[in-house]
Amino acid sequence: MKSIINLFEESVEKFSENNLLWEKGNGKYKPTTYKETHNKVITLAAGLISIGIKKDDRVALLSEGRNSWVISELAILYTGAVNVPLSVKLETSELLFRLEHSDTKTVIVSGGQAAKIQMIRDKLPKLETIIYLDDQQNLDKSEKNILLLEQAGEKFMNETPEKLEEIKKSITPQDYANISYTSGTTADPKGIILTHRNYTANVEQALTLMTIPENYKTLQILPLDHSFAHTVGIYSFIKCGASMAFVKNGKTALETLKNIPKNIKEVKPDILLSVPALAKNFKKNIYSGLHAKNKFIYWLFLKAIKMSYRYNKEGYNKGCGLRFWEPVMLKLYDRIIFRKIREVFGGNLKFFIGGGALLDTELQQFFYAIGIPMFQGYGLSEATPVISSNSMTKHKLGSSGYLVQPMDLKIVKEDGTLAENMEKGEIVIKGENVMAGYWKNAEASAETIKDGWLHTGDMGYMDNDGFLYVLGRFKSLLIGNDGEKYSPESIEEAIVEHSKYIDQVMLHNNQNPYTIGLVVPNYPRLKRKLESLHKDINTPDGTRQATKILQYEINRFKKGGKHEEMFPDRWIPATFAVLEENFNEKNKLINSTMKMVRGKVEEYHKSKIEFLYSPGGKDPINDKNFANLNEWQTK
Repeated sequence: MKSIINLFEESVEKFSENNLLWEKGNGKYKPTTYKETHNKVITLAAGLISIGIKKDDRVALLSEGRNSWVISELAILYTGAVNVPLSVKLETSELLFRLEHSDTKTVIVSGGQAAKIQMIRDKLPKLETIIYLDDQQNLDKSEKNILLLEQAGEKFMNETPEKLEEIKKSITPQDYANISYTSGTTADPKGIILTHRNYTANVEQALTLMTIPENYKTLQILPLDHSFAHTVGIYSFIKCGASMAFVKNGKTALETLKNIPKNIKEVKPDILLSVPALAKNFKKNIYSGLHAKNKFIYWLFLKAIKMSYRYNKEGYNKGCGLRFWEPVMLKLYDRIIFRKIREVFGGNLKFFIGGGALLDTELQQFFYAIGIPMFQGYGLSEATPVISSNSMTKHKLGSSGYLVQPMDLKIVKEDGTLAENMEKGEIVIKGENVMAGYWKNAEASAETIKDGWLHTGDMGYMDNDGFLYVLGRFKSLLIGNDGEKYSPESIEEAIVEHSKYIDQVMLHNNQNPYTIGLVVPNYPRLKRKLESLHKDINTPDGTRQATKILQYEINRFKKGGKHEEMFPDRWIPATFAVLEENFNEKNKLINSTMKMVRGKVEEYHKSKIEFLYSPGGKDPINDKNFANLNEWQTK
C-alpha cells in the first residue's frame, strides 16, 4: 500500500528528466521536469513547516489550474497536512462555510481569487495565515508571499534537513489527503474525506482500464479541484511518467475559456479529460466553423458524419452489416475532412475521457466518427472517483464502460435484493477507493457507507457483456452541464417560504445550460396584489404584471436580491413556467407524504421543460405563461 508521496517519489526516481508540468509564460509553454517539480515541492513543504503547518492541519487551496496548484497540493501532503481543494466558481458564502466547517488554518490562494478570501477573513477566527501565489501589496503579519515562503523553506532545509524527512516518514496510506466538498446546498455541503490510499488505489484501478505512455501529454481543461481531473489528470499521469499542461489563465473566466482552443493547438495533447458542457461546445464550434467556411465542404461533412454513424454503430459492433464500398468512402472522408478537424485539437489527440456527468450517445458517436473518440466514464467523488470507463480496447458507446479492478460492484433493487444482469437498481461498490467518510458528519457517513459498501444513489444496470449503464439519480440531485451536482429541495423550500405569491416550485436541471423552475402561483394573492395596484389580472396587462411579480420573487435569490447569500446564483432558476394546476395526489404529482414525485412531474410537464430550454422560453415574460395564468381564472 502506498501514499501519494510514495507514488510521486517513485515516479521522480524513475522519470526524473521527463517533463511533468507545462505552463505558458512570455508567449510559449515552458516545461518543468519531475526532478525540478520535486525540488519545488520539497522547498515549499519546508516553508510550510517553518510557519507552523503540522500533521492533520487543514490547508485550503483556491486557485486556477497552474503549476503552483500541483506543487502546492503535494507540498501540503508532504507536511502531513490535509488539502481542502476549493473551486474558483465558489461564491464567498460557499467559501465561508467550507473554511469554517473544515477548521482550515491556512489558505493558499491565487491573485485572481484573493479578493474572495479577503472579504471573509474577519469571519474566520481559526484562519491564521493566507499564502498568496501572486504578488500582493501591503501584507500584514498573517499574510505570506509564496516566494518568501520558499526562501524560508530553503533556510529551513539547510538548518534542519532531517525534520522534513522525519515528517514524511510518519505519513501513512491511511492518513487523510483531502477534504473535498460536495456541491450540496450552502446549508449542507458535505466534506468527502479521501485518504492517501484512496487516491493511489484509484490510480491503480483506473490504469487497469487504459494505458498512459510516459510520452503522453494532457491539457488540463477541467478545474483541478474536480475529482475526475484530480485523480486521473494529475496522479494517473504522474504514476505513468507523463506530463500535464495548463490553460493560460485570462483576466476573466471567459478569457480563460477562450484560451482553450488556442492552447490545445499549442500543447498538442494526446488525451483530454472533458465534461458534457465542453464536449457540446467543441461539437457546436466544429459545425458552425465548417458551415461558415464552405457550403460544399459542410454538405460533404454531413454526409460523412451520417455514414460514419451507420458504420461505427456502438463501437464494439463497428462495421457489422457494412456495404463493401463504405470503408473506402470513410477513408476518403477521413483524409479530406476529419483529419483537418483533428488538427483543431493539435493533431495528436487519441481520445477524450468524459466524466462529471453522462454524455449522450449521439455526442459520443460524433467524436467517434471524426476519429477522436470520447469515452464515457462513471464515478463519484466518494469513490475518488473512477468506477468504470470505456477505453480504446473495449467500449460500447452509450454505456459507462467496464469496471476498474480490483473493485466489487452490485446492483441492489428497491426491495434490497441483488439484481441480475439487465435489471435496474442502485449501484453499490466496495474497494480501497471508497472514501473514509464525511467530515464531521457521522450520520451521513453511516447512511452512505454500510458494511464497507458505498451506496452511490445512482440507478443503473450491468449488461451481459460486463458493461455498466448508469441511468440517473435515485435521489433528487440535479446535475449541471459541467457535471456539478446539487440538491434542489432547500432552494424550493426557501422560495416557497419567502414568497407569498408562489405555492409550489420544482427545479429541474439534467446536464442543461441552466436551471429552470416549474411554478405553481398563489393566484388569489396575485389577484389581490394587482388590485392594490389598480390592475385587473384578467387583462393582458394584468397577466404580464403578475408574471413579472413571480419573476421578482425568484430573482430575490439571485445577485442583488434580498436573499442572494442563501444559494449560489447559478442554481436559481434562470427562467420558469407558470403551471395551470398545482401538484396534488389526484394528478399523482405528489405522494401520500406530500412529497413531489419528480420523475412524474418531469414527464407530466415535459413539453414545458423543453420549451424553457428553447429561445422562446428563456424569458419568462412570454405568452405561454400569460395563457397559463388565465387558466386559473376558471378554478
